[in-house]
Parts: sequence; structure tokens; C-alpha cells
Amino acid sequence: MKRVTTLLLFTTLIWLGGCTQETQNKLGRAMQNWTGTDGVLDIYEGGKLVMRFIKIDKLSTAKGTDDGTPRQYRYGYGYLDKNFNFKRDEGEKKLYFEISNFTPYIFYENPEY
Repeated sequence: MKRVTTLLLFTTLIWLGGCTQETQNKLGRAMQNWTGTDGVLDIYEGGKLVMRFIKIDKLSTAKGTDDGTPRQYRYGYGYLDKNFNFKRDEGEKKLYFEISNFTPYIFYENPEY
């Protein structure tokens, strides 16, 4: 049994090593999507925090339907944190959002959890 496990691990490592960087990134994102994250998106205007979304699993880059080229915005789903306390309070609903590449923002893992 130990030999089978070792052989399987070795084969998996060789297979992953042969993948392109893009394939490895896709596998990593798929694993991250499966395990989930607790992302926070802070949006700034004039150096001041004006909006915060919490419990975001990922930010995605939009691509054109016909040409497949990346668009100039990111999108995702998260809860609008109206009082900036990193917690989902009553009345804070999950929303779809889009953010321009030219908007100052920071996306990070929630430090409260």
C-alpha cells in the first residue's frame, strides 16, 4: 500500500511539473474555488475608503464573448459591508459588483477570520 501511495504521489508531481504555468494556475484557482476563501475588497476614492465587500470567493476578469480578450474590469459577488466592520450584519446583502481596472482597490483575505 505504501508503494502505491508513493508511486501515485510521484506520478502526480511529474504530471504537474509537465503542465504549463497557465494550467497550473487554473488548477490552483479550481482548488481555491473548491475550498473557498474569505476575501475582502476595499474601494478607495481620493485616498479614502468608500466601499467594502466581504466574503468574496474570487475576483474574475471579464472576457469578450466573441474575441475572448480581457475586458477592463473585474467582477464578483460579495456582501456590502456598510459599517466597515468585516462582519456580515443584518441587512447587508450579497451583491454582484464590477470594478474598473482604473479604480483604486485592494483585494485581500479577511484578517478577522
